[in-house]
Amino acid sequence: MVSGLRAAWWVWLLVACMPLAAREMPAQGSVEVAFSPADDPEALIVDVIGNAQTSLLMHAYVLTSRNIMRALLRAHERGVRVEILADAKMNHRDRSKVIGALLEEGVPVAFETAYAAAHNKVLIIDAGQEGCTVLTGSYNFTWSARNRNAENVLVLRNNCSLVEVYRDNWQRHRAEATLITQLPFEVD
Repeated sequence: MVSGLRAAWWVWLLVACMPLAAREMPAQGSVEVAFSPADDPEALIVDVIGNAQTSLLMHAYVLTSRNIMRALLRAHERGVRVEILADAKMNHRDRSKVIGALLEEGVPVAFETAYAAAHNKVLIIDAGQEGCTVLTGSYNFTWSARNRNAENVLVLRNNCSLVEVYRDNWQRHRAEATLITQLPFEVD
C-alpha cells in the first residue's frame, strides 16, 4: 500500500510540475494575412492601430518604425489607452527616437529584462469588447521588416476568447517588466 501511495505521489508531482499545455481555441471571427515586402504589412498594422477604440497593448521585440509610432500616437491622442512592452536590450538606446517620442507624449513604456529575448511581436486591440483583435507574426515593428526582410503578419479579429488569452499573457509580462520614464535605460 505504501508503494502505491508513493507512486501516486510521484505521478501527482510530475503532473503538478509540468508546464501548461497549449490552449486549444475555437476558430471564430476573421483572419487576415500579409507578407513583406510584397503585401506591405506595415500598412495593415497602421490600419489595425487606427481601428482601436479603447485599448491597445503592444509587445515589441524592437520598435523603430516611425509610421507605426505615428499611428500609436494618433490612437493615444484620440483617447485609446496605449501601453507598450518592449525588449530592453533591443530598445534601451532608442537610436530611432521612437520610444522617446512615445514617452514624451505620455504613452507608458515598460522594458522586459527577465528573458534573454522578449521576442513577442503582438498588438492586442480592444480586449473584452466588440472589435477585439490580435495582430501577431514574425514582423518586427521596423523599417527593415517592411523593406528588406521576409516577414509575416496575421490579424485575428472577433475571437475575443483568444484576444483575452493574449491580453492575460501581456499582463503577466507587464507585471515582471520595468516601467521606464527616460532613456537611455541601463541593461545588465
